[in-house]
Amino acid sequence: MKQKQSFAFDNVGYEGGLDSMCPSQTTTGTISISGMTCQSCVKSIEGRISSLKGIASVKVSLEQGSATVSYVPSVLSLPQVCRHIEDMGFEASVTEGKAASWPSRSSSAPEAVVKLRVEGMTCQSCVSSIEGRLGKLQGVVRVRVSLGTQEAVITYQPYLIQPQDLRDHVNDMGFEAVIKNRVAPISLGPIDIGRLQRTGPKMPSVADNQNLNNSESLGSQGSHAVTLQLRVDGMHCKSCVQNIEENVGRLPGVQSIQVSLEDRIAHVQLDPSRVTPGDLQRAIEALPPGNFKVSLPDGAAGSGTDDRPSPRPAPAPAPGARVQGVCSTTVLAIAGMTCASCVQSIEGLLSRREGVWRVSVSLAEGTGVVLYDPSVITPEELRAAVEETGFEASVISENWYSNHAGNLGAGNSAAPSTAGVPVSEQGTAPRAGGLPTNHSPSCSSKSLQDSAAVAPQKCFLQITGMTCASCVSTIERNLQKEAGILSVLVALMAGKAEVKYNPEVIQPLEIAQLIQDLGFEATVMEDYTGSDGDLELIITGMTCASCVHNIESKLTRTNGITYASVALATSKAHVKFDPEIIGPRDIVKIIEEIGFRASPAQRNPNAHHLDHKVEIKQWKKSFLCSLVFGIPVMGLMIYMLVPSSEPHETMVLDHNIVPGLSFLNLIFFILCTFVQLLGGWYFYVQAYRSLRHRAANMDVLIVLATSIAYTYSVVILVVAVAEKAERSPVTFFDTPPMLFVFIALGRWLEHVAKSKTSEALAKLMSLQATEATVVTLGEDNLIIREEQVPMELVQRGDVIKVVPGGKFPVDGKVLEGNTMADESLITGEAMPVTKKPGSTVIAGSINAHGSVLINATHVGNDTTLAQIVKLVEEAQMSKAPIQQLADRFSGYFVPFIIIISTLTLVVWIIIGFIDFGVVQKYFPTPNKHVSQTEVIIRFAFQTSITVLCIACPCSLGLATPTAVMVGTGVAAQNGILIKGGKPLEMAHKIKTVMFDKTGTITHGVPKVMRVLLLVDMATLPLRKVLAVVGTAEASSEHPLGVAVTKYCKEELGTDTLGYCTDFQAVPGCGIGCKVSSVEGILAHGGHQRGKQAALKNGGGGAPEETDATPQTFSVLIGNREWMRRNGLTISNGISDTMTDHEMKGQTAILVAIDGVLCGMIAIADSVKQEAALAVHTLKSMGVDVVLITGDNRKTARAIATQVGINKVFAEVLPSHKVAKVQELQNEGKKVAMVGDGVNDSPALARADVGIAIGTGTDVAIEAADVVLIRNDLLDVVASIHLSKRTVWRIRLNLVLALIYNLIGIPIAAGVFMPIGIVLQPWMGSAAMAASSVSVVLSSLQLKCYKKPDLQRYEAQAQGRMKPLTASQVSVHIGMDDRRWDSPRATAWDQVSYISQVSLSSLKSDRLSRHSAGADDSGDKWSLLLSDRDEEQCI
Repeated sequence: MKQKQSFAFDNVGYEGGLDSMCPSQTTTGTISISGMTCQSCVKSIEGRISSLKGIASVKVSLEQGSATVSYVPSVLSLPQVCRHIEDMGFEASVTEGKAASWPSRSSSAPEAVVKLRVEGMTCQSCVSSIEGRLGKLQGVVRVRVSLGTQEAVITYQPYLIQPQDLRDHVNDMGFEAVIKNRVAPISLGPIDIGRLQRTGPKMPSVADNQNLNNSESLGSQGSHAVTLQLRVDGMHCKSCVQNIEENVGRLPGVQSIQVSLEDRIAHVQLDPSRVTPGDLQRAIEALPPGNFKVSLPDGAAGSGTDDRPSPRPAPAPAPGARVQGVCSTTVLAIAGMTCASCVQSIEGLLSRREGVWRVSVSLAEGTGVVLYDPSVITPEELRAAVEETGFEASVISENWYSNHAGNLGAGNSAAPSTAGVPVSEQGTAPRAGGLPTNHSPSCSSKSLQDSAAVAPQKCFLQITGMTCASCVSTIERNLQKEAGILSVLVALMAGKAEVKYNPEVIQPLEIAQLIQDLGFEATVMEDYTGSDGDLELIITGMTCASCVHNIESKLTRTNGITYASVALATSKAHVKFDPEIIGPRDIVKIIEEIGFRASPAQRNPNAHHLDHKVEIKQWKKSFLCSLVFGIPVMGLMIYMLVPSSEPHETMVLDHNIVPGLSFLNLIFFILCTFVQLLGGWYFYVQAYRSLRHRAANMDVLIVLATSIAYTYSVVILVVAVAEKAERSPVTFFDTPPMLFVFIALGRWLEHVAKSKTSEALAKLMSLQATEATVVTLGEDNLIIREEQVPMELVQRGDVIKVVPGGKFPVDGKVLEGNTMADESLITGEAMPVTKKPGSTVIAGSINAHGSVLINATHVGNDTTLAQIVKLVEEAQMSKAPIQQLADRFSGYFVPFIIIISTLTLVVWIIIGFIDFGVVQKYFPTPNKHVSQTEVIIRFAFQTSITVLCIACPCSLGLATPTAVMVGTGVAAQNGILIKGGKPLEMAHKIKTVMFDKTGTITHGVPKVMRVLLLVDMATLPLRKVLAVVGTAEASSEHPLGVAVTKYCKEELGTDTLGYCTDFQAVPGCGIGCKVSSVEGILAHGGHQRGKQAALKNGGGGAPEETDATPQTFSVLIGNREWMRRNGLTISNGISDTMTDHEMKGQTAILVAIDGVLCGMIAIADSVKQEAALAVHTLKSMGVDVVLITGDNRKTARAIATQVGINKVFAEVLPSHKVAKVQELQNEGKKVAMVGDGVNDSPALARADVGIAIGTGTDVAIEAADVVLIRNDLLDVVASIHLSKRTVWRIRLNLVLALIYNLIGIPIAAGVFMPIGIVLQPWMGSAAMAASSVSVVLSSLQLKCYKKPDLQRYEAQAQGRMKPLTASQVSVHIGMDDRRWDSPRATAWDQVSYISQVSLSSLKSDRLSRHSAGADDSGDKWSLLLSDRDEEQCI
């Protein structure tokens, strides 16, 4: 008997088990259950119900209070199941309208299921509105929305509506929806085409054995094409046309098909030897939704398509086709799967096994359902196969089915018999190729084997242009929607993305293009291998080489470990590993399993190349040595210079011990030798290095001067002793000690100041948590176990619990819980940011008041905090050393002096040989035995050495250090801490000053700017409102609450407030509570004070309410959403007023007392009073001023207009700040950066002069060169002013030193000899002493410096300071140099801006569905100062 052929279609939407693949008559229904309290209730219900006869499967959900039951209606009904549940003590009822929570296989129209992730739902009302809206759409069968999981599960009819349409509908309601499981279009799978081939009555048998994909090419040679016209009824829209054209066009033998919706005709060009009109008719009629009717043209009916019973049996199956009378399903429990890649590898391996027809593995449930032929393979073999891949598996259940039940298609489950009567299961003949179709939700119609066989690959991309967490989530969310992309991980600070992809579907360059389409720049990092894990462990318990070998061999055998080396002597192990496969904790566990103890080696944050410890030690030693031996030298020098009244006594120390050597010279020699060797050693090292680089700096000059003075003195002493001279010669032994003492002191102090910068890194490191609480989750995300793990052992993918007040130990994503986090570390903004499931968190930021579970995405050196540390390190390393004035001067002076002295030597030798008389006259030689030549050479040498010695290196060496010492001292007295001479010398060259916003230009703390009463003063006086609001907010930890309480206390003139009960705070919305006992405050406040406050707030003359009856007020304070949730309506007028404030970047909050909306409070971060004046003064000095902030562009623009800054960079990351500083430096400008936060520290370290605000973070203060102790921005101007003065003084000192040189050198060189002016030996010493003293006195004059006061600055700025208009300010986003000018905001800008900036909309309305801008940065709350004239008015 021949049967009418139906076709099965791939419908990948089903998520049900595979039991339904071999159809039994089961139906699925939902039962509502109340009274369950824990997982034990769930297990007992599931156990009892699953044991009933006729139950195929049961799944109970504690959260949703429901059970989904798959049962056989002929054996059991849902009400009977309910009675069984009620017998157990619970209440149960059949859910109306949801009797088939998953599509039952008996329905004639196919259904599919899609899951959407919906963000932005805040309450049950959102859930109802989404369910109501989607439920009305044509083609939607059922909708279930969960607020807890933020998901919507929708059962729909794919021929009427598509998942994209559902997503768009949700988005149009103002939520953010993303399709979670990708649903492929309904299409014929290869199996269906195969079945069609094998059952076509006129199909040539040769096609049966061929590969399906090549089947079209077979039999086509020599065949001719025929055009056929079919009438098709039942089409409604273009979607039906597409459905028919796509599916029928794929059939073998069909060459082309064109369907007309208007004429209801299909024109088909086919090869009649391979496909008949009857086959086409059956194919089209079997297409979902199953209501197409096809009429064949006359004459075509005879081609084997009639429905009469035919005596011919169904054709025999093709050899090798997988046809089996009995199929079986087994369910395996699989443990150890961590990601989609595990799922793919298991599916791939099993599907390649002979006898396995279909595999579906669920990562979430940890199960695998396999449809197989029990005559070929057994469940035990399947379990063993899974275990071979490295997972643990066990067989849970087996179901046997007879495969006699007609077609498995989505069309009809009971195939109609010829007579139109449903054929029973036993009566249906087995059909060739009746294989189950592929129902995996993630696979397209490609065969499962193909996709699973390809191993996923990983690529890394460098991304620029990201400015905040919102950009990260935009990239991650959009990439995850793309086919072929398995996982995406984006690091904001590092600007890198790690993408796992299927190389058959997509390639890295295409991924980069996708990111570029989102508006970012992306490039593939070709040879970047990703950050391999690197672990150093201390291992205890090792005794011999055998232990070492044991550990090493065990580690190297472990999958994922690339390198392991163990040292017995130090008890240390160094391990490199792939963090995707194995983590540090696993490695420690492996070592401990062998019987040793292992712990991570502690890294010392202070052990750092920039700590200057060695230099400090060396200069200190140099200074102390010079000082100990130098003080006596200086004392003797002064003693020599003081003239004595009795000439004979002066020369006590001049008495010779031996002829030619006096006491004085002996003492000088001994002391100076020690100074030269000990104190001067480090100068020699530095000078040698400098000369090696062919540069002559200050060190070279000092070494030259001291060495020559010392050597010359020693030589002339030796000569005098050898010649037994009557008088000991005049020596220059006093030069080295004096020079070394002053210069070593200067160097030592400078390095001490410099060393502070490296403490910035230690401080940064200390921001990190030391331990993390790693939790193990069981079913339904219940915590099974918690353990404290050192930071070094936290690995990627760990679930970490963070308690209120704790630090986030790593970067990650929130899995569960809501909280606020203080992220000033990155953004510099003091306002906490709302964190909900899916939000990213940053290592080092502080969790405010909710306990959350986070999934670690970046650990170790990949965290944001580690990136900032790296930035500071790089900035300090790459900062170009400032060449000090004295060094530059020495560069010219040293060669000049050497040339002059060489010239003197040569000239005097020539003169001596020409006219010996001149030499004899001025250089009488007592010893007559000395030859004439020797006398000339000695004279020439003495003169040239005198030139070198008198070249006053002493005063040159002192010119800079003395001025710097005095300058830094004066600065400190004026509240400016300058670290060393280099910033002091550099500040006067500054051409650009960059200001951070929060905490630098503004105070960084919120402040109430305006209170607006919305009710009659007579019914609710302002003082009462303030007392109630202040009391309510006193229990809040939120900065806005603290600001409101502070303001209320100030206005009421009291420190005590009322009593607050039932306090409830909802993150991102507001607070609610009951307030009582405020009457005492109102009575105590004093009439006069009250009157002033009322007048100030615009409510003059209102009566005071001081009734003593105790009242309890029900108070709500929060944003629009909070008021709406509590049933209060907000009029357009109030909403507009709030919007006005929000457009200025202020935060507007509403107050309701006893259910009546009675006030609005505007809060903002106010600009410092002196900010505008400081900016104006800097501009008038010719300095460019730039504002650079992590805050959004509107707030930044508003602040800039107030303080008069024309150029603004908004929404920048710490790395952008550094890059911007570098960019300006590359243009040849000297840049100063003024900041206060951790996020400013890299830029402070990189700038030519980093200026930190004294009230800022420790890290910023340590990284900066200058610290403003008084938190006054005018000190920025003062520091530049003082720098100019100091540099002027240094130059004057150098000129003074030069004057002595200009006079002394010609005399020493003997230029004035003909006119009788000869340099006597004492003149050299005197000139040297005088020049040194004059330089020191000149420097001390800096002590008289007076810092310009406020009045002077104001007088200079009189009448010239005007606030800018919005259009005069150019705003740039991140590193982008394009202007974002929108002074006149469009309505769309306003909408998106409000939801981005303000507290209220952030928490509420989700007014717009705009792109990246408002995604996560909707979490940013920004505060701003209002216009002065609007303050405090009503």
